[in-house]
Order: sequence, then structure tokens, then C-alpha cells
Amino acid sequence: MKRRTKIVVLGSALLLTAGAASAATASDAPRERATASEPREREAAALTGTAKLYRSAGDDITFSFDAHLAAKDKADPAKATGTFEFSHYLNGEGARAEVKVDCLLTGGKLAVVSGVVTDSDLPGAEGKRVGVTVHDLGRHDRLGYSWAATGSPADTKELPKCVSSAPFEKVAKGTGDFTVVPWQPEL
Repeated sequence: MKRRTKIVVLGSALLLTAGAASAATASDAPRERATASEPREREAAALTGTAKLYRSAGDDITFSFDAHLAAKDKADPAKATGTFEFSHYLNGEGARAEVKVDCLLTGGKLAVVSGVVTDSDLPGAEGKRVGVTVHDLGRHDRLGYSWAATGSPADTKELPKCVSSAPFEKVAKGTGDFTVVPWQPEL
């Protein structure tokens, strides 16, 4: 139960940080105006947001993403940076994991992100690569994950970067806030 509280505290901290960032932005307005004439380069791709998955049995499953591919790295999705987290609890039992992003591919409103588990209370998960697919459909987002066929991230063997399953899971009503910035490589 201690780990579940960490996710709630993390969410609150993110909200507080976002509020502080907004306040800082307002106070920095003159500096922003001075640089407003400079063109701002859009990042090459991104996946952000948090949602809970819908499960009729009442499982508490949450995914949060903060993955980015810088404009300068547009030609190499393996240079993506950031993190994502996921947790799965039912009746007070379950696990959570934190992942360091190592690849991000997006196309339209679909994203595939992978990374290596850096911290988890699921035995055998640390050091394993996992992948997640997100379909950004507004309030009806969908999600899939690389361990759909194995049942556990700990049971995944040598997963390549940017590999996951189809987004077969539905997010719980009112929680879908994923945002996908489409990758536009020069072909």
C-alpha cells in the first residue's frame, strides 16, 4: 500500500510543479516577449499524460508518460529521453515500475515507447526492457503493452527497442489525457 501512496503523492507533486511553472512563466513574460521573434523548433515526437485502465474487476492500473524526442534527434528515435511509470493493484496487492525511455516512435495519434525498468517492486522486472503503445483518441484513449502475451514484464525476454502490442486496453472514463506529438521524419 505504501507504493500506491507514492503514485498519488507523485501526481500531486506534478500538479504543484505545473502550477509553479505557470507562475514562473507569468513572471518571466518580459523575457519571453524579447525572444518571441525567434522561431521555436517543435520537438520531433512526444508522448505525455496519465490514465487509468478500465477493468471490470476493479483493478487499479495506471500509466504515466513523459517521453520526448528532440528536434535535433529527429532521424534517430533511439535518442528519445524521459520516463514512464506503470502500476497494477487489486485488493491491496500488486506492483509498480519506473522506466527510463530508450526509444519513441509516433505516427499520427499513435505512439510506441520503450525503455528499461530502473525501479520496481515486481521481482525480476528491474533491468528488463518493456514497451507500451498508446492511441490518443481524446477522452477514449487506448493502450497496449509488450507483456500482454507473457503476463508480466519480468517474463519478457530480450525485447528490442520500440516494440509493443496493439493498443487493446481501454482507459477508464474521464482519465484519458494522453498527448501524442507525431513524428515527421524526412523520407
